[in-house]
Formats: sequence, structure tokens, C-alpha cells
Amino acid sequence: MEFTTILLEKKATHYLLTLNRPDKLNALNATVLQELDAALTIVEQDSANTCCLVLTGSGPKSFAAGADIAQLHEQNGSTGKSFAEFGQKVFSRIENFSIPVIAAVNGFALGGGCELAMSAHIRYASENAKFAQPEVSLGIIPGYGGTQRLPKLVGVAKAIELTISGVMISANEALSLGLVNAVCPMEELMMKVESFIDIVSSKGQLAVRASLDAIRASTNPSTDGMDVEATIFGSLCATEDFKEGTKAFLEKRSPEFTSR
Repeated sequence: MEFTTILLEKKATHYLLTLNRPDKLNALNATVLQELDAALTIVEQDSANTCCLVLTGSGPKSFAAGADIAQLHEQNGSTGKSFAEFGQKVFSRIENFSIPVIAAVNGFALGGGCELAMSAHIRYASENAKFAQPEVSLGIIPGYGGTQRLPKLVGVAKAIELTISGVMISANEALSLGLVNAVCPMEELMMKVESFIDIVSSKGQLAVRASLDAIRASTNPSTDGMDVEATIFGSLCATEDFKEGTKAFLEKRSPEFTSR
């Protein structure tokens, strides 16, 4: 598929997906969301051959500066719900993706951009990154899952403060709140991400993906997370990777995992 608003690159150990509307600060419109959805399908189909997906934005200023306001302005009471639901669907795919998704936030992550970053499993930010849910300034609320994910990351009271004020916070404040995992200079951002991916790619990939499933169960009130963890633990004990990993440890050598 030929993309017009994103770039999708296959690296040695991971995929890199770049929002590519630098003239619009990588603002999210319907085409971006549709292409993002299609790209997720491509990566999912090749997930056996990759360990992570990285999301970032093109240019030095912005990860994603929210929704495209011109397109947003066209919404009404009849179309607004479906407008939100499609973004929610795409971002939920990211949140529930089978391999780790890392957001490399290289500038503004505002509105829908902040919501996109929050849908990733891990967020690394450059020092110039800024975060906000400024939708109340437009007379609306976050619509792509922001009101649901932000409280889980920073706590209910802080999420309310940020959402009803729309104030912008720095990368370092986002770090202090637990909104991002680490902050580094812009020129070191992708090196930071790739260094982490090198670590993850050396582990048993069946276990890496199973870890995501087990941790997600902890946030599902209708699921017994302990039972999920025990079930997954038991199933992994039957894998070749488990036998190789424990044998390599006993033999004091590096394991050679095969994802079997």
C-alpha cells in the first residue's frame, strides 16, 4: 500500500512508523488514521519477524499536534460520535497490539497526539516535547481515549486538572508524573529507543508478548489477572524457548531463542 501521510520502514529488529505531515505539525486527520490503521495490519502480519513497533513524527517540532482542526470543525451532533469512535478503534489496536509499541515523542504531543502517545506501551520523549489535552479550549473533550488512559497513567486528580485546564506540560513534568518513561536530548532520542529495542530483541519473544497480555489483564476488572498470569506461565513452561532459556542459564551462556 502506498501511504501519503505516514512512512513505514522495516528495520532489522523493528518497524518504524513516522507521521509525515510536517507542514501541519503531523496533525491527525481521517487519512492519517486510516493509513495508521492499515500500517498496523501490515506490521501485525509480519509480527513474527519483528519485536517492536516505534511511533514518531517527522520534523524537529512535533510528534502530533492534535486533530486537524479544519476537519474537526466540520463535525456535528450526528457525525461527532463516529469521528471519535474511529480514532478510539485505531488507538485501541495500538494499546492491544501483540508486540511492544514505543512512542518516540519528538516534540508537541497535543490533543490527539497526546492520546496517540498514551496508547503506546512505552513513551520516550525528547527534551523539547510538550504534552497537553487542550480540547476544552475548543469546547469539546478528548475523544480518542484521553479521558480513559490519562487517569491510569497520572492519577485521577492530575488527569482532571490537566483535562479541564488544557494546560501544556514539559517533558520533564511528564516524566515526574509517570506520563513518559524517560527524557533525553533530541539527538539521542532514537538511540535511546533503539538501545531499548536491542535489549528486548535479545529476550524470548514468546515471553515478551505474553508479558503484554498478562499486564493488560491487570487493568481489566472483569478478568482474574492472577489466573491469567498463572495460565500464561504454565503455557510458556511447555515451550522450547523456556527449556533453552533455563538451560542456557545453567550452562552460563547466552540463550538462542527460536520463538517455539
